Amino acid sequence: MSDTLCFLQALKERRSYYALSDKSPAEQAEIIQLIKEAVKYAPSAFNCQGTRAVVLFGERHLKVWQIVCETLQARVPADKFAPTAQKIASFSAAYGTVLFWEDWTAVEELQHKFPLYKENFPIWAYQANAMAELAVWSGLETLGLGASLQHYNPLIDEAVRREFGLPASWELIAQMPFGQPTQAPLPKSFSPIEERVKVLG
Repeated sequence: MSDTLCFLQALKERRSYYALSDKSPAEQAEIIQLIKEAVKYAPSAFNCQGTRAVVLFGERHLKVWQIVCETLQARVPADKFAPTAQKIASFSAAYGTVLFWEDWTAVEELQHKFPLYKENFPIWAYQANAMAELAVWSGLETLGLGASLQHYNPLIDEAVRREFGLPASWELIAQMPFGQPTQAPLPKSFSPIEERVKVLG
């Protein structure tokens, strides 16, 4: 299979897996290397490179979902918390978690350097972060790992920063639990591609 076909296959097979086990068909070192490469080579405006990723395994992986659970438990009525607790438990049951952050120090440096584009840099930063997320997500798929993208930020930002000793300038963007899938993903429907892609010329 050509490199192009491999790339497209990874995009096609990348899905949201919610039923995950704490097993992995890939070694931790291989997972870490993949995430490093994906983040390194994901594009960013003006080569800002403000995306940060924190990879959690073992007790630290469990800790982040404990923080999520405790944070939401303080906000969701007790009689309605069971479905939320069940959902969080499914993420905790995974093999690991990638936390995606954006370092606003890098963004602010470019805002000072290029004031004409000051308002655009935060938008471009979020776009760059999303590209890194997709690169990691698709890469995990090639290793036989399922994942999903969660957004419990900004509720958990401060507690997670404090727990892991992360800089105040980092904003949490997304959480990606990953592990060996135990169920197939739900069917996915597609809008007509002709409505989404226009070819002119």
